[in-house]
Amino acid sequence: MTTARKDQVVSQYDIVQRNAVPYAAIAIAVPMEELTSAIPLTGAVFDWLARQGVAPAGPPFWKYNVIDMASRLELEVGVVTATPATADDDVRVGELPAGRYLETTFHGHPDGLLQATGDLLAYADAQGLTFDSTDSPQGERWVARLEYYLSDPDDEPDMDQWDTTLSFKLRDEV
Repeated sequence: MTTARKDQVVSQYDIVQRNAVPYAAIAIAVPMEELTSAIPLTGAVFDWLARQGVAPAGPPFWKYNVIDMASRLELEVGVVTATPATADDDVRVGELPAGRYLETTFHGHPDGLLQATGDLLAYADAQGLTFDSTDSPQGERWVARLEYYLSDPDDEPDMDQWDTTLSFKLRDEV
Protein backbone atom coordinates (compact mmCIF):
# COMPACT_ATOMS: atom_id res chain seq x y z
CA MET A 1 0.00 0.00 0.00
CA THR A 2 1.29 3.44 -0.93
CA THR A 3 0.27 6.56 0.93
CA ALA A 4 0.25 9.97 -0.77
CA ARG A 5 -0.98 11.80 2.35
CA LYS A 6 -2.52 10.31 5.44
CA ASP A 7 -5.99 10.96 3.94
CA GLN A 8 -5.06 9.76 0.43
CA VAL A 9 -4.45 6.05 0.00
CA VAL A 10 -3.84 3.83 -3.00
CA SER A 11 -5.02 0.25 -2.60
CA GLN A 12 -3.06 -2.70 -3.92
CA TYR A 13 -2.46 -3.17 -7.63
CA ASP A 14 -4.37 -5.95 -9.37
CA ILE A 15 -4.45 -7.34 -12.88
CA VAL A 16 -8.11 -7.71 -13.82
CA GLN A 17 -9.65 -9.37 -16.87
CA ARG A 18 -12.43 -7.16 -18.26
CA ASN A 19 -15.05 -7.96 -20.89
CA ALA A 20 -15.80 -5.54 -23.72
CA VAL A 21 -18.64 -3.18 -22.78
CA PRO A 22 -20.53 -0.47 -24.69
CA TYR A 23 -20.28 3.15 -23.64
CA ALA A 24 -21.37 6.66 -24.53
CA ALA A 25 -19.12 9.70 -24.12
CA ILE A 26 -18.41 13.30 -25.00
CA ALA A 27 -14.91 13.92 -26.39
CA ILE A 28 -12.81 16.90 -25.40
CA ALA A 29 -9.22 18.03 -26.07
CA VAL A 30 -7.73 20.45 -23.53
CA PRO A 31 -4.41 21.51 -22.06
CA MET A 32 -3.70 19.98 -18.62
CA GLU A 33 -4.43 23.27 -16.87
CA GLU A 34 -7.98 23.27 -18.33
CA LEU A 35 -8.77 19.64 -17.47
CA THR A 36 -11.45 20.66 -14.95
CA SER A 37 -13.52 21.99 -17.86
CA ALA A 38 -14.41 18.34 -18.54
CA ILE A 39 -16.22 17.93 -15.19
CA PRO A 40 -19.66 19.22 -16.34
CA LEU A 41 -19.63 16.78 -19.26
CA THR A 42 -20.43 13.88 -16.91
CA GLY A 43 -23.87 15.31 -16.21
CA ALA A 44 -24.37 16.03 -19.91
CA VAL A 45 -23.71 12.36 -20.76
CA PHE A 46 -26.17 11.14 -18.12
CA ASP A 47 -28.78 13.64 -19.40
CA TRP A 48 -28.21 12.43 -22.98
CA LEU A 49 -28.59 8.78 -21.93
CA ALA A 50 -31.89 9.61 -20.19
CA ARG A 51 -33.20 11.34 -23.33
CA GLN A 52 -32.17 8.32 -25.43
CA GLY A 53 -33.74 5.85 -23.02
CA VAL A 54 -30.39 4.08 -22.52
CA ALA A 55 -29.56 2.87 -19.02
CA PRO A 56 -26.12 3.50 -17.51
CA ALA A 57 -24.41 0.31 -16.34
CA GLY A 58 -21.65 1.65 -14.15
CA PRO A 59 -19.99 4.73 -12.74
CA PRO A 60 -18.87 7.65 -14.89
CA PHE A 61 -15.33 7.54 -16.24
CA TRP A 62 -12.73 9.57 -18.07
CA LYS A 63 -10.99 7.68 -20.88
CA TYR A 64 -7.67 9.29 -21.77
CA ASN A 65 -7.01 8.62 -25.46
CA VAL A 66 -3.95 10.81 -26.08
CA ILE A 67 -1.69 12.27 -23.42
CA ASP A 68 0.80 15.05 -24.03
CA MET A 69 1.19 16.75 -20.66
CA ALA A 70 3.07 19.68 -22.22
CA SER A 71 0.47 20.30 -24.91
CA ARG A 72 -2.98 18.76 -24.52
CA LEU A 73 -5.00 15.77 -23.44
CA GLU A 74 -7.60 14.08 -25.62
CA LEU A 75 -10.19 12.33 -23.51
CA GLU A 76 -13.73 11.08 -23.43
CA VAL A 77 -16.06 11.74 -20.50
CA GLY A 78 -18.42 8.81 -20.46
CA VAL A 79 -20.36 6.02 -18.88
CA VAL A 80 -20.75 2.32 -19.62
CA THR A 81 -24.22 1.53 -20.95
CA ALA A 82 -26.47 -1.48 -20.46
CA THR A 83 -27.05 -1.64 -24.23
CA PRO A 84 -25.33 -0.01 -27.19
CA ALA A 85 -26.56 3.49 -28.03
CA THR A 86 -26.60 5.43 -31.29
CA ALA A 87 -24.19 8.35 -31.59
CA ASP A 88 -25.22 11.86 -32.60
CA ASP A 89 -23.44 15.18 -33.08
CA ASP A 90 -22.84 15.61 -29.34
CA VAL A 91 -22.16 12.11 -28.03
CA ARG A 92 -20.01 9.35 -29.44
CA VAL A 93 -20.47 5.68 -28.68
CA GLY A 94 -18.00 2.86 -28.63
CA GLU A 95 -16.84 -0.20 -26.81
CA LEU A 96 -14.29 -0.37 -24.03
CA PRO A 97 -12.08 -3.26 -25.13
CA ALA A 98 -11.82 -6.62 -23.44
CA GLY A 99 -8.47 -7.52 -21.99
CA ARG A 100 -6.21 -7.39 -18.99
CA TYR A 101 -6.12 -4.15 -17.03
CA LEU A 102 -3.82 -3.02 -14.24
CA GLU A 103 -6.03 -1.46 -11.57
CA THR A 104 -5.88 0.27 -8.26
CA THR A 105 -8.41 2.27 -6.28
CA PHE A 106 -7.42 5.67 -4.95
CA HIS A 107 -9.16 7.02 -1.86
CA GLY A 108 -8.89 10.78 -1.44
CA HIS A 109 -9.27 14.17 -3.04
CA PRO A 110 -9.01 14.10 -6.86
CA ASP A 111 -5.96 16.37 -6.65
CA GLY A 112 -4.04 13.24 -5.62
CA LEU A 113 -4.86 11.35 -8.83
CA LEU A 114 -1.81 12.64 -10.67
CA GLN A 115 0.47 11.12 -8.00
CA ALA A 116 -1.62 7.92 -7.85
CA THR A 117 -1.28 7.60 -11.63
CA GLY A 118 2.46 8.12 -11.43
CA ASP A 119 2.66 5.44 -8.75
CA LEU A 120 0.65 3.00 -10.91
CA LEU A 121 2.91 3.65 -13.92
CA ALA A 122 6.02 3.15 -11.77
CA TYR A 123 4.61 -0.08 -10.32
CA ALA A 124 3.91 -1.42 -13.82
CA ASP A 125 7.43 -0.54 -14.94
CA ALA A 126 8.97 -2.26 -11.90
CA GLN A 127 6.90 -5.38 -12.62
CA GLY A 128 7.80 -5.44 -16.32
CA LEU A 129 4.19 -4.82 -17.39
CA THR A 130 3.53 -3.14 -20.74
CA PHE A 131 0.51 -0.96 -21.37
CA ASP A 132 -1.51 -1.02 -24.57
CA SER A 133 -0.27 2.35 -25.78
CA THR A 134 1.92 3.76 -28.54
CA ASP A 135 3.78 6.97 -29.18
CA SER A 136 2.31 9.24 -31.83
CA PRO A 137 3.07 12.77 -33.06
CA GLN A 138 0.15 14.01 -30.90
CA GLY A 139 1.41 12.26 -27.76
CA GLU A 140 1.08 8.91 -26.07
CA ARG A 141 -1.98 7.15 -27.55
CA TRP A 142 -3.79 4.70 -25.23
CA VAL A 143 -6.23 1.94 -26.11
CA ALA A 144 -7.93 2.26 -22.71
CA ARG A 145 -6.62 4.40 -19.85
CA LEU A 146 -9.56 4.92 -17.53
CA GLU A 147 -10.47 6.69 -14.31
CA TYR A 148 -13.76 5.36 -12.89
CA TYR A 149 -15.34 7.83 -10.45
CA LEU A 150 -16.98 5.58 -7.85
CA SER A 151 -18.25 8.28 -5.49
CA ASP A 152 -21.44 10.21 -6.20
CA PRO A 153 -20.93 13.84 -5.09
CA ASP A 154 -24.62 13.98 -4.11
CA ASP A 155 -24.08 11.11 -1.66
CA GLU A 156 -20.54 12.03 -0.56
CA PRO A 157 -19.83 15.77 -0.83
CA ASP A 158 -16.47 15.48 1.00
CA MET A 159 -13.98 15.11 -1.85
CA ASP A 160 -11.38 13.73 0.58
CA GLN A 161 -13.63 10.66 0.93
CA TRP A 162 -14.00 9.94 -2.78
CA ASP A 163 -12.87 6.69 -4.43
CA THR A 164 -11.51 6.49 -7.97
CA THR A 165 -10.39 3.33 -9.74
CA LEU A 166 -7.52 3.69 -12.19
CA SER A 167 -7.80 0.97 -14.86
CA PHE A 168 -5.14 0.90 -17.61
CA LYS A 169 -5.26 -1.74 -20.35
CA LEU A 170 -2.21 -3.95 -20.62
CA ARG A 171 -0.82 -5.06 -23.95
CA ASP A 172 -2.07 -8.50 -24.94
CA GLU A 173 0.35 -11.29 -24.16
CA VAL A 174 1.89 -12.83 -27.24
